[in-house]
Amino acid sequence: MSHQSELIESDILGYLKQHEHKELLRFLTCGSVDDGKSTLIGRLLYDSKMVYEDQLAAVTADSKKFGTTGGTFDPALLTDGLKAEREQGITIDVAYRYFSTAKRKFIIADTPGHEQYTRNMATGASTCDLAIILIDARHGVQTQTRRHSFIASLLGIKHVIVAVNKMDLVGFSEQLYEDIKRDYTDFAGKLEIPDIRFVPMSALDGDNVVNPSENTPWYDGGTLMHILENVHIASDRNLIDFRFPVQYVNRPDLDFRGFAGTIASGTVRPGDELMALPSRKTSRVKRIVTREGDLDEAYAPLAPTLVLEDEIDVSRGDMLVHVNNVPKVDQAFEAMLVWMSEQPMTPGKQYLLKHTTNTSNAVVSDLRYRMDVNTLHRDKGVEHLELNEIGRVVVEVAKPLAYDPYARNRGTGAFIVIDKLTNSTVGAGMILDRDPDSAASKRRIIAEKRGTETRVHASLVSAEERASRLGQKPATVWLTGLTGSGKSAVAYALERRLFDEGKLAAVLDGRNARLGLSADLDFSQDDRRENLRRAAEAARLFNETGQIAVCAFLSPSADDRAMARDIVGPDRFIEVYLDAPEAVCKKRAGSDEFTDAKQEMAAFSDMAAPYETPADPALTLETDDITVDAAVQKIVDLLNERGLLK
Repeated sequence: MSHQSELIESDILGYLKQHEHKELLRFLTCGSVDDGKSTLIGRLLYDSKMVYEDQLAAVTADSKKFGTTGGTFDPALLTDGLKAEREQGITIDVAYRYFSTAKRKFIIADTPGHEQYTRNMATGASTCDLAIILIDARHGVQTQTRRHSFIASLLGIKHVIVAVNKMDLVGFSEQLYEDIKRDYTDFAGKLEIPDIRFVPMSALDGDNVVNPSENTPWYDGGTLMHILENVHIASDRNLIDFRFPVQYVNRPDLDFRGFAGTIASGTVRPGDELMALPSRKTSRVKRIVTREGDLDEAYAPLAPTLVLEDEIDVSRGDMLVHVNNVPKVDQAFEAMLVWMSEQPMTPGKQYLLKHTTNTSNAVVSDLRYRMDVNTLHRDKGVEHLELNEIGRVVVEVAKPLAYDPYARNRGTGAFIVIDKLTNSTVGAGMILDRDPDSAASKRRIIAEKRGTETRVHASLVSAEERASRLGQKPATVWLTGLTGSGKSAVAYALERRLFDEGKLAAVLDGRNARLGLSADLDFSQDDRRENLRRAAEAARLFNETGQIAVCAFLSPSADDRAMARDIVGPDRFIEVYLDAPEAVCKKRAGSDEFTDAKQEMAAFSDMAAPYETPADPALTLETDDITVDAAVQKIVDLLNERGLLK
């Protein structure tokens, strides 16, 4: 369905050409039950003049029979098409609607709010660029609000509009709107959502949906439609990493052989040198063939046929990539898995795994933890995943797969799990930027080497002698937390406090390590891990001399912190988690008290990695509620309790 345009009457071909080249935005609506998702979409279509007269007449008639508005026009019936949905007044399945304005084309996914239909929500969100999360102004942030926000973050949606709906039922209270905004921001601070916007509205009456409302003079942001038309999504797509999963070999006659498929990401031109995975055979692009003729360039999400200069063996399931930009090829990887079946997921059971155009036998070899999406707590020791639960797993496949981390490339980082008996989809996964075995292997190698070195090069000064001379026992205080939580500020204040009390301590923070100890490293996954390994080795050396090492590092990975613990030694390693909401951390970028935010926000940062909250830290400091001095006092008290300060 398209918008009204004068070109339709005067120049229909010009109108069609203009419509063809509009940017497409895919978005979904989600939230708790009865927050008004279907009503919002109906109002959006109605106020945008996107409803045909006969459809409007039918909905008006149905409003008297099925509507929830007392017989008046119910916009929700424009999307709630199933009989069961109209009878119950809820959304059960994902409903898609298509429309356009003068600026953009849109595909809307109206997703269910009930917990039992969370799998439908995840399905609808998998291809979306933006999510509208509705909140009933009367009830505030609910369990499903958190659940859907977490899934949107997990699925890599970078833009979220929080629509605080039913403001008419609370008298358009600005204070209530600000309270909801603050509650949601505190929760979303731990999620990977870079762009969050808030809009107060009444979907039923149309306030701030398409037209600005006179009932919210205190709100100076744009309407929902204004944001949808202008949000920048062009930079969200990966045009760097060329990935072309081969769907089938196109061979209509003896003189033509090409490889057909949809470009998952990146661009390709004739003459580019490509590699076929997993065989690693190479050739160059001879032609890019489409129905409209050969192209000089193709990019995602076009679906061309590539003709190569050489007759190399390529078949369905293989992937063509640039030779100097190759994804990982392996038979095991870690992933976040959303389980969608009534039958629980049990490690060790055989499934089918479909990744791009490749299907392989697979097994979930390990369930690391189950994620509590309400509190973001990691439940370890669980044996299976139930319907709609999310967990971090290790997946092993029967043949090598070429993949990228989902955070980098949604097209090659996603997969589905299929039941081998029923052929139904039972799970959806997002591959993590983590080698499932490398961290543990590296820790074992380091431990073995250190054991050998300790036996050969034992110090002539014992630990007891150093403790007697210095009046203290060695330890490593490892400060971890989000950027801006106050790690460096607390670290240097702790060093000052210990020095004033006659103790010997030294600080090693992330910024200084990047300037010297790790100046040769970049911010790739492996180099971030190596940076922390070097820091832990330096802390261990400090401890060997009897000193107290104070390390201030973002260290977002639980595995990397475990590696640091192994290097330093469990008896000397003290993990202190500085817990502060992300919104608070960002505000501190310009403050004087917690100064590490300014330093880490720039190049000296490991912010590219998702932060994994410590499961069992020795001490948790809520630095948004206490001062630096108070935080230092708590650490000193802990050191005294452990008998480290004599």
